[in-house]
Amino acid sequence: MASFGSADLNTQQGNAHQASAAQNRFALISLTSLFFIWGFITAMNDILIPHLKGVFNLTYTQAMLVQFCFFGAYFLVSIPAGKIVAKFGYKAGIAMGLLGAAVGCVMFVPSAKLEMYWMFLLALFVLASGITLLQVAANPLVTLIGNPNTASSRLNLTQAFNSLGTTIAPIIGGFLIFGAMGEGGGHGEHGAGGSADTVILPYLTLAAILVLLALFFKFSQLPENQHSSDASSDGSSNNSPNENATAHSAGSQTSLKQYPHLLLGAVGIFVYVGAEVSVGSFLINFLGEPHIAGMSEAQAAQYVAYFWGGAMIGRFIGAAIMQKVAANKLLAVNSFASMLLIAIAMFTEGKLAMWSLLAVGLCNSIMFPTIFSLAINKLGGDTSRGSGLLCLAIVGGAIIPVFQGMLADMNDVQSSFILPLLCYVFIAFYGLKGYRPA
Repeated sequence: MASFGSADLNTQQGNAHQASAAQNRFALISLTSLFFIWGFITAMNDILIPHLKGVFNLTYTQAMLVQFCFFGAYFLVSIPAGKIVAKFGYKAGIAMGLLGAAVGCVMFVPSAKLEMYWMFLLALFVLASGITLLQVAANPLVTLIGNPNTASSRLNLTQAFNSLGTTIAPIIGGFLIFGAMGEGGGHGEHGAGGSADTVILPYLTLAAILVLLALFFKFSQLPENQHSSDASSDGSSNNSPNENATAHSAGSQTSLKQYPHLLLGAVGIFVYVGAEVSVGSFLINFLGEPHIAGMSEAQAAQYVAYFWGGAMIGRFIGAAIMQKVAANKLLAVNSFASMLLIAIAMFTEGKLAMWSLLAVGLCNSIMFPTIFSLAINKLGGDTSRGSGLLCLAIVGGAIIPVFQGMLADMNDVQSSFILPLLCYVFIAFYGLKGYRPA
């Protein structure tokens, strides 16, 4: 009888294990959709910037306030978002983040109807606040569903779909926003720059998708381990706030100043995100220059997909190379390559300049997770606080594009790329020397 009981127990355990594995697969597939959608929304800014610049006749500095408001939300909302997730749980955090982002998308409707730029900026801040809450909840959750030893591979998998979202967005967004303008589209006093109304359809569609996803996650089965450790502090998360944004834990209270490689890494994250966002933001205007490609905004939007697609492909190539090459060395090589490509884009014309700038996306691919992992190396009990500092440094995406906008207004778009080039100079220094723990 005992043998039958043992067999039944083994069968029950096997069935339970299979059910758990199936549930984890379902949860991972569901969470992957979130990584895709927020990548898509983030890359839509590259379409929005030149469109609103034309609609409202903005300077480059004014147009870059789109990224200032979007990435500024990351800086302001990360820690409060972490507290919300700690109080209500991951699933509720995801649902609230999705609904908050949907509200931001809906706010594009009155912004377009009233044709007020400040309303667009407010809508973008609300949208990004929802995305920040979404990311703070979703990143650690990916590490909890399944074997802890494969958490990094799961994060890399979901990040690949985030990159897929950033690659597809310029194609779809460019068609919906610029394609809808047609020849000489627009109305009213903004006729020459097109109509603000063309943003309504894509952002209302996004709002509907976000609401449906919120309802889906509200009623789905997801793990609710509230007190996970630094599950994603290995640096394999994407360029977004994660659970470590709630950095002020009750752990070690030693000063982070004793970790120069962490502080330099925070600067590295700041300039990297700033450089990547700047290049992406100026691509359409750069490709529209008569001596570069002379493209219309609709045509140029399709090419932005090459920039983000390069980043997606580079993640897979970089992951393979890093099996053989030290991460800091690959970071330095990619930084020097980025500097060379930007210099070519600045001092040449035509297709050479165009493809050189687009190829920077390929070099960007491994930079964020590599800087992140090098910066939190050997922090011990201070890993969570260090990770939080690095997440806050993403505010570089809000600040550096504005300064490049100022340079473009003072000179021209092509010469303004000197700023992201200097950003890559610092990243090269970090890969060669600054990464070393004291």
